Formats: sequence, structure tokens, C-alpha cells
Amino acid sequence: MTQTAVPTEVHPFRFFPVQVARTERLSPNFLRVTFTGDELAHFGDNGWDQRIKLIPPLPGSGFAHLPTGPDWYTRWRELPDEQRNPIRTYTIRDVRAADREIDVDMVLHGVNGPASRWAVAAVPGSEMTVLGPNAEFGGPSGGIDFHPPAGTRRILLVGDETAVPAIASILSRLPDDTVGHALLEVPEGADQLAITAPPGFTVTWLPRDGEAHGVKVIPAVHEVATRLIGDCVPAATTTLEDVDIDEGILWEVPDETVSAPDGFYAWLAGEAGVIKTLRRHLVAECGVDRRSVAFMGYWRLGRAES
Repeated sequence: MTQTAVPTEVHPFRFFPVQVARTERLSPNFLRVTFTGDELAHFGDNGWDQRIKLIPPLPGSGFAHLPTGPDWYTRWRELPDEQRNPIRTYTIRDVRAADREIDVDMVLHGVNGPASRWAVAAVPGSEMTVLGPNAEFGGPSGGIDFHPPAGTRRILLVGDETAVPAIASILSRLPDDTVGHALLEVPEGADQLAITAPPGFTVTWLPRDGEAHGVKVIPAVHEVATRLIGDCVPAATTTLEDVDIDEGILWEVPDETVSAPDGFYAWLAGEAGVIKTLRRHLVAECGVDRRSVAFMGYWRLGRAES
């Protein structure tokens, strides 16, 4: 009797065991890590601001306790601390599935966090596990928050160093006739990277050079927004609820199926306190429709990613 094979369920994300092929120091605070691995032939190239998870090995046990499968996250949370591999969120920078390679640009924070600590010591052959989009999945994988509504004519992109890889990826995918402005706040002047953007897109680098987060980018957004949307006029009917960024997550992404009310779209990501200030300015003070703005607090000053 012939047995019928049970089809294997295909999931939108999958685990990719990889190792470092090479590293490139792009600037004092940016490191490009090129990963390689046979299974990267099945890595989905979805572009834009595609989020992935980097999972470094644990000292002594590597990935021996890392769960896989559809219920991996529940089982990971149930592990004792000493057996739980740290998980950190990054943006994929480039995918070369035919070569079984991916690039991830990492911000170096010394040895303060597990991912940065791993990056500082990374050499060819260093192991990593990547949780990323599965090219074999037939539908949207998720993990993309850049959704300009239909009818978008002008785009504002804003971010600190943690959002630079996402913004660089977005800019590289935009049509050549796209008009807009990108504001990138980075630790120092030498962190200005060579990135590709449409001819009608202005890219402005804002080095902090020792000043606080937001000191450069907040006034720059005020100035650029006025040029892109006109005079700021508070919307009388807009209710902007407060978000406790010390206890919760500031993450608002508009529905990609709506139309742009006035042709303007903004994507902002970075330190949550700064993004919250910019959210209030654009929506409450300038009357920008909330359906046209994506706000993402990637991290919170003084608090480690859990």
C-alpha cells in the first residue's frame, strides 16, 4: 500500500544557520557583516525595511538550546536564562540568494549588548543564527513597515543610526521619480555613508558630535516638514493619545490599503523619546493625517532591548 506524504507546512519566517564570510568597517560606528550559509538560497528578498532577528551563540553551548518550529518563541521564553540565546532586531541590507549571502549593517555600541559584543569580535567563520523571511512562502512574510499609501507624491524619512540601514534600503528601492527628503542623525561626521537615492530625493546627514539624541534631527524635521507639507496647521479633530515609552512601545504603522489624503507620507524610526516628540509635531501641530505616518520607537534611551 502506497502511503501519501504529508505536506510540510511552509512558514513566512525560518531559521538560517550562518557564519561570517567577511566584515567591512563602513565608518567608526557602522560595521557591515556578510553572512554565508547554504540555506540562504531560500532567504526571501523582500526589500524595504525588512526586519530580521540575529541570534548569537551562547558561550559554551552555542545554539544547543535554541528552539525551532512554529512554537519556537513560546519554548524560547520558557527556557532558563542561562539557556536562552539573546535575540536582537536588525534590518537586512542586501540579499544575494544565488551566492548564498546576505549583508547586515550593524551599529557598534562597544561591548554593552550581546549583538554589538558579538560584532566587535566577529571574524570569518563566526557563527550566527538568522530568523528571516522564507522565499518558499507564497504570501507576505511580514516585518515590513514602509507602506506609502496609494497616491503618495512626497516622502519624509527620518532616523538615527539604528534606522540608517532601513532608510538606506528603502532609498535604494524607490522609483527614480520619487521626491522627498531623508534626515539621518548619526554619532559623528565620519559616519556619513555612501548610499543611493533617487535624483529628486535629498539626503541630509546630521552628526551629533557629542550632543544629545534629537538635538539635530528635531529642528531639522520642523524645517523640512514645512517645505514638504506647507505651513503647519493643527487639526481640530485629531486626538493624539499619549504613549508611555518607558512602559510600552511606540509603534504606529498605517494600513497600507488606504490612500494618501494629501500625497504626503512619513516614515520615522529611532530613539523612542525623539520619535514621540516628532509624532506630536507632525500629527498634533502640523495636522498630518495619521494614516500617512509610520512611527517606530526602535529603542529607548537608558533601557536595553528585552
